[in-house]
Amino acid sequence: MRLPAVLIALCMLAAALVAGCGSSGSDGDVPTPAEARAALRGSPPPLAAVHAQAAELLDGGAPAFRGRLEELKGYPVVVNVWAAWCGPCKEEFPVLQRASARYGGNVAFLGLDTEDVEKDARAWLDDHWISYPSYADPDGDLRKSIGVTVGIPSTVFIGRDGELAYTKQGPYRDDAAFERDLQRYLGAVPSS
Repeated sequence: MRLPAVLIALCMLAAALVAGCGSSGSDGDVPTPAEARAALRGSPPPLAAVHAQAAELLDGGAPAFRGRLEELKGYPVVVNVWAAWCGPCKEEFPVLQRASARYGGNVAFLGLDTEDVEKDARAWLDDHWISYPSYADPDGDLRKSIGVTVGIPSTVFIGRDGELAYTKQGPYRDDAAFERDLQRYLGAVPSS
């Protein structure tokens, strides 16, 4: 007789936890493309080049990705590893949309779409504009090359010197946690 009551309680607890997991932890909506572009106006040329490819899915494999990282030396870089099929990746996307608009004048943001169906990734980016491009990583080799060997989403913080500063495995569920890591590992300050 007690088993159904315990199961009901466990189900209610699980539902409450799942409902809380989708929260961005912020009252603000994501910036529109126009708002993000306005916030990023006047960015240094290497960062402006990143913004010019906003919401694009770029090909070119390791040479293109490594070349971009080389171009960005001298700037802190955030690489978010995601996929359109990944629920937690989608949940954290608004955090990245807000942070990239707020910090993108001082920090380079890049996406790495890993082990995904290209048309699904492009559709996601078409529907969820973000101020930076993502590189296609169909076989997962690029994510492994930056140290992401298990689980996505993962976020890699690379210092101004081009060296790995920190890797966060799992989603950022709120803006404050992401901003704390930006400041702690990259010394980042908002653009405006």
